[in-house]
Amino acid sequence: MAEDMEEIVDSIETLLESVSDYGKTSYDLVKLQTVYKTTDVVSSLIPHAIVFIILMSFLLFLNLGVAFWLGEIFGNMFYGFFVVAAFYGIVGIVVHFFMHDSIKKKIMDYIIKQALK
Repeated sequence: MAEDMEEIVDSIETLLESVSDYGKTSYDLVKLQTVYKTTDVVSSLIPHAIVFIILMSFLLFLNLGVAFWLGEIFGNMFYGFFVVAAFYGIVGIVVHFFMHDSIKKKIMDYIIKQALK
């Protein structure tokens, strides 16, 4: 009878240890999922911010070009402003369509490395 009680106590202790290990593992999993989601959000915002800044530069130069064009009505100075505005527009499109995913991946990798240090 005493041996049966000891077996039951040992079984309960083993079960409690397993539950404790499961709880710790679940906590670690939730923590890693949180890190992943956070880095995904942050890394998605940064490339958008870069594209936003580039496109704002495009609009600034485009507006300046149009202002000079309207002010001088076919003067020569505005050609330079249009070229610069076109350059920033092309850079913005290229970054958005061709480099967005690679920038996002590099930032995600960096943040994950930093978070798991």
